[in-house]
Amino acid sequence: MTDPITVLVLCTGNSARSILAEALFNALGEGRVRAFSAGSQPKGEPHPLAIALLAGKGHDTAGLRSKSWNEFAGPGTPTMDIIVTVCDSAAGEACPFWPGHPVVGHWGIPDPAAAEGSDDARRSAFEAAYRQLELRIRAFLDGPIDLDDPAGLTARLKAIGRLEGATAASLGGAP
Repeated sequence: MTDPITVLVLCTGNSARSILAEALFNALGEGRVRAFSAGSQPKGEPHPLAIALLAGKGHDTAGLRSKSWNEFAGPGTPTMDIIVTVCDSAAGEACPFWPGHPVVGHWGIPDPAAAEGSDDARRSAFEAAYRQLELRIRAFLDGPIDLDDPAGLTARLKAIGRLEGATAASLGGAP
């Protein structure tokens, strides 16, 4: 068996979208992917609605935590093959140096943690984010993942980022 592809999912707070994506990548990747998540300004804990949604869908949430992207930028950390930003502000931030020169893609989707309104409306926002991330991750896993073709992989990540629910930045607009 070959080593799994390592993916780091980034957003600003590392409490909702990136946590959902980490769990989805690890579950859907079935051992072919080893995913992590982090944020530039981590909230300190995953959003309770993200954890409740993941647990309700049968995901293991025990190891999920909100952490800084600096945990993955130093010596002794896993070398990332791919970095995916899931919020527009993180896509525009100056990232740390990533060992290994990973391929970078942006899959911006609306932040469910920013949803307002009733509890049902807020849960619905998390469901929508989950579905949009699942759609992207399945599209990624269903196609070729050729780390020896960084330009092709970058183009594929960009195309996947334009799927249903994409933010303006993913569609080529300003963040």
